[in-house]
Amino acid sequence: MQETRPTVLVLTALPLEYAAVRAHVEEREELVHRDGTRVEKGRLPGTSWYVALAELGMGAERAAALTTQLVNWLRPEAVFFVSVAGSLKDDVEIGDVVVGTQVYEIHGGKQTPEGFLVRPKALPGSLALEQAARSAVRDMPDVRAHFLPIATGDVVLADAGSEITRFLRRSYNDAGAIEMEGSGALLAAHLNSQLNALVIRGISDRADAEKHRADAAGSQKRAAEQAAAVTVAVLHKHRPREGSSDSEESPHRHGDGGATYGGDHIDFRGGTFHGPVTGKQSGGQR
Repeated sequence: MQETRPTVLVLTALPLEYAAVRAHVEEREELVHRDGTRVEKGRLPGTSWYVALAELGMGAERAAALTTQLVNWLRPEAVFFVSVAGSLKDDVEIGDVVVGTQVYEIHGGKQTPEGFLVRPKALPGSLALEQAARSAVRDMPDVRAHFLPIATGDVVLADAGSEITRFLRRSYNDAGAIEMEGSGALLAAHLNSQLNALVIRGISDRADAEKHRADAAGSQKRAAEQAAAVTVAVLHKHRPREGSSDSEESPHRHGDGGATYGGDHIDFRGGTFHGPVTGKQSGGQR
């Protein structure tokens, strides 16, 4: 029987975000999907969790496709997207953390002679994970957290006076941050077994013309570290499902960098059969 390894999938977009989460994960090993996607899987000290950590790159469509691939491969119990973002509110400051109560996909709508008519698309974050986050940050005096909607758009916003900024304030005025991947990851988690999923963003800039100066001053690294710290604190609060273990299709390291499959399945790929294959459980082993 295989060792019980309840797994959570933590997704990032940028190397500095990946590094911020990776610093909390021990006993890491690299796993490679047959299509080339790589994760590092390791133990989160002080918890029962194993973290599978992936760096996906930028963009919601890319995040949706790769999240789907990783969920089907790794069968995690929960999914987090942990990254940096720009603030959309005066009281959401650089260095703060926004936990997404829901995530908007901002580009849906219809252009008419009267203007652009918004067709809002929103997905809620997991209630269980959100509640764990609310509990966790009460004991984190160095973290200023906000529980607000997050806007996802295929744009790097660096102009507070732009038309898209006015559009956001007019149509998504409760959003606390803007980023580029959250809606894709959340949608993939929702469509794949309705997994618990949450977007956690550290604020690295104010989505204005000073963005490059904030980035140059190290704000992205600090924001990524804050978001990673909150994620780890959430996982100290949120417990794996009772009796959870490696799923029947969870990957294990193979000498050639591939993966084998455990649980109740025997790997018969590549074999030829001319009738039913049967088996039995004997002596407590399979």
